[in-house]
Amino acid sequence: MSIERAKQVIRHESQAISRLESRVGENFMQALSLLEKCRGHVVVTGVGKSGIVARKLSATLSSTGTPAVFLNALEAAHGDIGLLRASDVVIIISRSGTTDELQYILQYIKLLAIHVIGILGNIKSYLADKCDIVLDASVEAEACPFNLAPTTSSTAALVMGDALAIALLERKGFTEDDFKFLHPGGTLGRRLRRTIFDLMHSGGELPLVNESTPINKVIIEMTSKMLGVTCVVNEQGRLTGIITDGDLRRLLEKSTKLNGVAAVDFMSRDPKTVSGDALAAKGVNLMERFSITHLVVVDKDSKPQGIVHLHDLLRAGIW
Repeated sequence: MSIERAKQVIRHESQAISRLESRVGENFMQALSLLEKCRGHVVVTGVGKSGIVARKLSATLSSTGTPAVFLNALEAAHGDIGLLRASDVVIIISRSGTTDELQYILQYIKLLAIHVIGILGNIKSYLADKCDIVLDASVEAEACPFNLAPTTSSTAALVMGDALAIALLERKGFTEDDFKFLHPGGTLGRRLRRTIFDLMHSGGELPLVNESTPINKVIIEMTSKMLGVTCVVNEQGRLTGIITDGDLRRLLEKSTKLNGVAAVDFMSRDPKTVSGDALAAKGVNLMERFSITHLVVVDKDSKPQGIVHLHDLLRAGIW
C-alpha cells in the first residue's frame, strides 16, 4: 500500500509539472525581460513551504549570474524590509495568494515603485491583482490525501522558478566559465575547476612504446608504469593506438606463439583522446559514454602528453 501511494504521488506531481509547460508564454517572457533589466537585486520572498521554495530560487539565481536575496516575510515587518531598493525586482511565491505577511510587504513595495513578479498557485487572488506579472503555478490538487499539505503546489512553484532561472541564464549569456567562477568549493567546484592536465600521468609516468616494440618490452613498459595500459606511437611520435591488459589477454587467447609479435599487431586503433586543458568532468563524461577506463591526452599534433585513468578521477572526487 505504501509503495503504491508513493507511486501515486510521483505520478500526480509529474502530471502537474507537465501542465506548467502550456503556461509558459507572454507573461513568462515579460518576467524574463524584467529580470534581465534589473540593476539591483532580485528579492525573492514567501511564507511557509513557499518560503523554502523562495530561498532555493534566490540561491539558484545567484549561482547563475543574477544577484538575488531571500527576504523572510515574517521578519520583513521588523526591519528586514529595509533591504529593498527602487532598483530591485521582487518575486513573490505563494500558493494561496492571500497570505497576510505578503500583502503587507506588497503595500510597501508599491510605495517604492518596485516591479513584482508573482509565482502563484491562485491567479484569482489579492496578490495576483497587485503583482505586475503573474506566472501561473496553480495545481488541481495536492498529493496529500487530505489536499492540505503543500506538496504538488510547492513542486510546481519550484519548477516554474527553475524554468525562469535557467531561461534567464541563457538569455544573459551566462557561460560555463562564469559558473566555474561562482562555484569554487565542494564537489561541484572540483568538477568545474580541475582539468585533465591536473590529473594526468605524464613525463616518466607515461607508458609509451613504438609500433615496432616487441611484445616482451610492451609488457615490461605496462608493468613498470602500473596503469594497465600503454600508448603506441608511430615514427613521427603521433598516437596510433593503445594496448590494455584486455588486449594482451585477447592475444593470449588466440595464440601462445608470440615470437615476432610487435605492438602494432595487437594494439587497439583510434583510442579515445582528450586535450589537457579540458575539464576533468569532460573526462568523466567520455569514460561513461564509451565504457572505458583510460583517456590519452594529446597535443594539437596528436602526440601523447599524458594519460588519465578512471581511478585518478575517483581519487580527485570528480566522479
